[in-house]
Amino acid sequence: MEKIAFIFSCLAAFFAPFILTANAPPDNGTAHFEFPHEFEGRELRNIGLSEREGFFLRGFPGQIGRFTDGQREIIIRRVTEATRMLHPAVDCFEAVGYRTSPLPLRVGDDGKRWSCFTASKAGDNLTVCERIEDNLSNEWTDVSSWYWSSWGKGTGEWWAYTVAERE
Repeated sequence: MEKIAFIFSCLAAFFAPFILTANAPPDNGTAHFEFPHEFEGRELRNIGLSEREGFFLRGFPGQIGRFTDGQREIIIRRVTEATRMLHPAVDCFEAVGYRTSPLPLRVGDDGKRWSCFTASKAGDNLTVCERIEDNLSNEWTDVSSWYWSSWGKGTGEWWAYTVAERE
C-alpha cells in the first residue's frame, strides 16, 4: 500500500492545477464543492493529500481528492477549465520507474469507457484505469482528446478519475 500511496503522491503533484487552496481566488467555482461519498456503488474513505502535495497544488483551479474504497485507490479531480496541466496517469507512473504496458479499452457494466494500463515495479503489479467525463454525459478516455474538445469553451465542470488496483 505504501507504493500505491507514493504513486498517488506523484500523481497529485502532476495534477497540481486541480486543488483549491486558501490562496486560490474565491470566485473559481470551487468554494462550496464537496467530493462524492461513493464511487461505483462503493463507499469512499478520504485518505487525504500530504503537505508536500499541497505545496505543489497551491493556487490552481479545481480540486483533487485521494480516496480508497477498501480495495482500490481512487483519485478524483474536478476540473473547472481546460488545461495542459492535466497529465495522463501513465506519465506519472513511468516518471517514478514503473514499467507500463497498455491494455485494451474497457467498458464498465454501466457502459462507461476506461483507458487502462498495467504498471510494474519490483514485484508491485497494478492495473490503472482512467477516464474524464462532464455533466452532459460526454466522456474521454485520454487527456489530449478532452483538452482539445474543451479548449476555448471557457469554464466548465469535468471529472477526471484514476483508479489503481493491485493485480
